[in-house]
Amino acid sequence: MQGDPVQLWEFAARYTAAWCSQDAASVAAFFAIDGSLTINGGIPSVGQEAITAAAQSFMTAFPDLRVEMEDLVVNGEEVEYRWRLLGTHAGPGGTGNQVDIRGFERWQFGADGRIASSQGRFDSAEYQKQLEHGAR
Repeated sequence: MQGDPVQLWEFAARYTAAWCSQDAASVAAFFAIDGSLTINGGIPSVGQEAITAAAQSFMTAFPDLRVEMEDLVVNGEEVEYRWRLLGTHAGPGGTGNQVDIRGFERWQFGADGRIASSQGRFDSAEYQKQLEHGAR
């Protein structure tokens, strides 16, 4: 798959569908057994169990979570998956506000064809603002 644009797009489309499924383990299945997901430079979620928990936290906070793939950029060994997250912050302690944020994940793949490392980023200040006041 590495470097094959068609396979990478298909992989990213399936990954997007997993995020929309409300099945956090299906997101983690795209990662290597010891893969890692880091969000905004925070403490990495390492291993499929930890990645499942990280995905579940978003799915719980946004019961109507929808992720859209906006682009996929391949630069040598690095793949940048660009996404848009939409949802209502209606989970436990939620504000009921709509959120519409964009971000990306930079993926590095392992020999097994799954994500070995994902470095994710989004504008956390804008995210907090939308949690408190809703999307514009």
